[in-house]
Amino acid sequence: MASEPIAPTLRPMGVYAMAGLALEADQPLPCLLSIDRVRGYLLRLDPRMGNTMVLNPRQVEAWLDVTDLCLAGDHLWFTQGCQVFYCDRMTLVPTLFAELPYPANGIAVWESLVYVTCQKSGYIHSFARETGTFVAKFPQPGVGTETLCVDGDHLWVCDRLEQTVYCCDRATGEVCYSALTPFSSPTGIAFCPGEGGRDICYIAYAQEEPYLRDDPNGEAVGGDPFELAWRDRTFVHPLYMKTVPAEHYTLSNGYLVELSYVEELLPLEAVTINQVVWRIALPSDTLRQRVRHVEAIGHPLEIEEQDGQKVAVFRFDQIQPFQGGLFGWRVVMEMYGLKYCLTPQVAGDEALPEEMQERYLVDDDELAMDSEVIQRAARSAVGTETNVLRKMLKIRNYVYDRLSYGIQPKIDTPDVALARGVGSCGEYVGVILALARLSGIACRTIGRYKCPAHNDRFGVPLEPEFNHVWIEFYLPGVGWLPMESNVDDVIERGPYPERFFMGLAWFHTEIGKGISFEKMRAADLPESVRMGDLAINHIRFRILEELVPYL
Repeated sequence: MASEPIAPTLRPMGVYAMAGLALEADQPLPCLLSIDRVRGYLLRLDPRMGNTMVLNPRQVEAWLDVTDLCLAGDHLWFTQGCQVFYCDRMTLVPTLFAELPYPANGIAVWESLVYVTCQKSGYIHSFARETGTFVAKFPQPGVGTETLCVDGDHLWVCDRLEQTVYCCDRATGEVCYSALTPFSSPTGIAFCPGEGGRDICYIAYAQEEPYLRDDPNGEAVGGDPFELAWRDRTFVHPLYMKTVPAEHYTLSNGYLVELSYVEELLPLEAVTINQVVWRIALPSDTLRQRVRHVEAIGHPLEIEEQDGQKVAVFRFDQIQPFQGGLFGWRVVMEMYGLKYCLTPQVAGDEALPEEMQERYLVDDDELAMDSEVIQRAARSAVGTETNVLRKMLKIRNYVYDRLSYGIQPKIDTPDVALARGVGSCGEYVGVILALARLSGIACRTIGRYKCPAHNDRFGVPLEPEFNHVWIEFYLPGVGWLPMESNVDDVIERGPYPERFFMGLAWFHTEIGKGISFEKMRAADLPESVRMGDLAINHIRFRILEELVPYL
């Protein structure tokens, strides 16, 4: 566990949507510059004191809808609409530098080059600083709107839709590594000197959040005194990263989280069951998740190991008709963001071991792999592709093209879900599993619950509404890699973000990897009685503190 303190979050008042960040290093204490694109404020933010100053109180209209800015010498550079401007820091009178055919989103200046991102073109363009002439371009690493900063030989790209920061080679645009941001909708990036001489990567965020508004007129007219409303939420928060190049992954901001899982005995029928053994999987120890403490709730437990996974075992001599009671576990664990950075060339050529083929290439969960619908879909999704990474991405995109998310009364088989065109996360998983296994890719289901992503509400009980599942697929020569089931299916017909393709956010809870989450057996269990007839589950998270990725 790292002991490094977390830098404070900056939450300026009177600011609605910050866009872009830049380091102002020549102040007595280094500050950050940003734009409130709604009000047109050019902001100076003091990371240590939290003070905010508006630098252009009489020129705000000229700065409306600015999307990014950077500071180079005595000049500020910024993007606005399809145009790129620069201005003297003292006068703030803009001069047109270049104009693109599509909206310009992000900007960075390094010596003789000016870098400009353009989501609609899909490229990062570079221009000669002295003349404004076009020099070169390379593809954006993500599919969303992107902002930029330069640090040494690296061009840093912050993608709002991907919720990802990319560290790229400044000359070629090649991604060296990437990291997930702990919050959604990042809109700016900059590095600022911190204590001990270590630079801190700051990320600006701008989003809307729903809240319940007290309506004083609601009851007066016979209505509800509360109504759903939306408010702006913008802030600057430090991003901490720990990259492991040899293993191709990067960890980012984590949280110490308490998860409680409790079964409440609530039999639906008057049954007596003897010698009951109830097994509930515990959270796993993984690259991004570390269990610190386990304790029982309501009833003693034993911890056993099954296929390398820890399982809590509860034993009852007898469960009587309509018996009440609680039993379960409470776990305290570290949970971090995880993002792999792999190219198709990394995948090994070795074949899957026979035991993996027997376990992970078969229909062991009503996957309808023998149906013509699924076999035809597998052939269509993969085509002639042979590389495992490319095949998996093509399968994901094929499923995203043909399914839309929706909760169903029950989980149908993949052939039914694919024909219907609407599926829950479990049905997305089923279709992806079936197509991947038919294509020779070892896959398995993983997951169970996601902590509600309120990672600025420490100590508050948080209760998820639904359970959740996703995929792990096996890459020869590397190992098991995560992939979300449906969460990246956010753009009709694509292009789809890859934030959770080979990546997981901090709030994903990995429980019982490769084994069943919950099982119950008894000496005399009637065939008509299932676990769901005997108990109802309760899940509660509490976020205790934020963590720097461990060394």
